[in-house]
Order: sequence, then C-alpha cells, then structure tokens
Amino acid sequence: MTLDELINDWNGPLAEGARVPLLLDETLRDGLQSPSVRDPDIAAKRDLIHRLARLGVDAVDLGMPGAGPKAMAAVRALMVEIRDHRLPISPNVAVRTLEGDLAQVAEIQQRAGIPLEAGAFLGSSPIRMDVEGWDLAFLVDATRKAVAFCCRHEVPVMMVTEDSTRARPEVLEAIYGAALDEGAHAICLSDTCGHATPDGVRRLIRFIREKVIDGRAVRIDWHGHNDRGLGVANAIAAFEAGADRLHGSILGIGERCGNVALDQLMINLHLMGFPKGDLSGLPALAERVAELCDVEIPANYPVLGRDAFRTGTGVHAAAIVKALHRGDVELADAVYSGVPAALVGRRQEIEIGPLAGHSNVVYWLEMNGYDPSPERVDRILQAAKNSPRILKEAEIRSVL
Repeated sequence: MTLDELINDWNGPLAEGARVPLLLDETLRDGLQSPSVRDPDIAAKRDLIHRLARLGVDAVDLGMPGAGPKAMAAVRALMVEIRDHRLPISPNVAVRTLEGDLAQVAEIQQRAGIPLEAGAFLGSSPIRMDVEGWDLAFLVDATRKAVAFCCRHEVPVMMVTEDSTRARPEVLEAIYGAALDEGAHAICLSDTCGHATPDGVRRLIRFIREKVIDGRAVRIDWHGHNDRGLGVANAIAAFEAGADRLHGSILGIGERCGNVALDQLMINLHLMGFPKGDLSGLPALAERVAELCDVEIPANYPVLGRDAFRTGTGVHAAAIVKALHRGDVELADAVYSGVPAALVGRRQEIEIGPLAGHSNVVYWLEMNGYDPSPERVDRILQAAKNSPRILKEAEIRSVL
C-alpha cells in the first residue's frame, strides 16, 4: 500500500490550482522590533535576503527608513543588493502617513531605480483613536494625502490599518475606500495586538472583500501577531477567506509575543498543497537568524527545534525501526511524525533514555557500526533505565 492509502486524512484533500499565497518576510522590520533581539549588521541582512529569495519568499520588508540614519542606510544598501543581484523578491518598507517619511521612500526608490512599496500605516481602532485624539475625518484626510503623495511620485503604496481586528467596520470602509480612490494598489489588515481568532479573521476579510474591494483588482495582505498563540492559524484562515499575501518573520520574532512564524506557515502551506519552493534550506536560515539576532530556538519548536524529529520512547522507536527494516524510509518518516523530516533536509532520530526499549538500542548500535548482541543491548538498556535523561553518546560508548 502507498503512504496515502495508509493515512486517512481528516484534513481533506490537498488544494489544487487557482490561488497560491504570496509571502512577505518581516524579520528585518517587525522582527527586529522585539525588545530581546540584536539588530544584525548590513552584511548579515544581505545574506538573509538571499536565503529568503532562495526559499521562494515573494517579498521582504526592509525596515522603517524613518526610524533614523542607521535604518535608512540599511534600506538603501538592501535595495542595491536586490537590484544588483536581480533577486526575485519584492522590497517593501513600513512608513507613517507623513510626507517626510513618504518622501524618503520616493528618494530611495529613485536612487535604486527599482520599485519600493510603501506600507503606509495608520491606527484605526476606537481605543487608538481615543488615545491619540483622532476622529474619522482626520484618518481619512491623512490617508488621502499619503496615498496621493505616493502616486504623484510613482511609489507603489499599500494602505495599512493598524489594529484592524478591533476597528469598527465603518472606519475601515472609510479609510480603505479613500486609499483606493486615491490609487492605492493594495491594502493590509493588521492584527496588531494579536487579538483575533480564526473565525474573527474570516469575518473581517469577508467584510473587506464584499464592502470595500467589491470586485476591484486590489491585493489584500494579512499581518498578524501571536499574543494568543494563534498567529499561524489566523494567517491560514486569512488566506482561506481571500487574503492574497501573508506576512511573517523567521522563528516568529517580533513585538511582544512575536509575529506569525513564517517558517511554520511555509511548512503548513506546503502540506496543504501550496508549495513555495525547496524548504531544505529552512533549518539553516532559522539557525542563522537565531545566531544573528541572539535568540534561542526552543528544543520543541515545530520542525526546526532539536526535538522535532527525535524520540527516546520505546514504542515510537520500534515502529520507526520496523519501517526502516522494510527499507521504506518514507514510511519511517511518517509513522510517528505529522511533518516529514525529509521536507526540511532532516531525518528521524532515535535516542536511548529511561523510556527506551530494545529497538532504540539496536538502532543506535547498527547506525554506529556495532553488532547489536543481546549482551550489549541489555547492558546499555540497563544504563538507560537508571538514567534520569537521554544518554549522551560518550556515556553509551563508555558502557560499550
């Protein structure tokens, strides 16, 4: 029997044809807004952009040029990198709806000679309007002036409403309507505070498609945060409801509890039938981001963590070993794993610890060139049962 015949998939059939999600990486902008990360140097950022392009990421947020001279220099340098190496990735920056910020985008674009999308953001929720002392007339006027400025200077503009998931429908309708009237080519809905649930995301995007887009050729972006642990689920719900481009950062780094984890999103989209490219480079990219930003990848982090494809449990190991002894690597990769390790260039790992069985020990001995004699197996298994944790390789060799 084939692997498909051996798995009854309650998730339903894989998607076919039609829409394919676009992906925008926020690691170098929203990701670096995390108070716990280190800002990498420009050379490291160049390297990350090349890696993202190879993975099939469609667009990248280069930062906020209005944040200061250092941020401006980084955006300029990365624009030149994308241009000179003809990278298949579209640049984007986050800017306030202020003429000074927007003028910087126009200047960077003109110098580089390639388009630079302005993600012009403006608060939209009642709570933010109350704190700032804004009214709807102010928001609409700011939107019109910002988008009109971009269009006059031939800067592609995406109108972003902050805190969209807590905003009133009439406010979103007015802001986005004004933006589209002035020539915005895209809009972005933001779950700035990580408030939304998947059902809320679906309702919001359906409203926008019916009341704002109304059949016009306008791209819809989704930008989510992970405060309730729903970042990836919300991004998938957004795409299913009609969003065209999804934002995220590698390892989910970002403000507070972080952004949508782009790596997890890519894995899920691939398994849903929306492959974006070769994902074997994803572990190396994540490790590079962790190193450059001074963050740690948790051992149990999905797909990329140390323990993602690692087991020390006897029952699990026995099933994997039986599949391997049949010569069926694909079966071994699926019998106790919802994600194939081979998808990201990894393999199933069997360790020896207090919950191990004979299969764990036999597998380790065979993989390391030892004859799995009953005496060796029993001796190692006894040491494992007396240990409070997984045995290290040196400890196993000491027993041998």
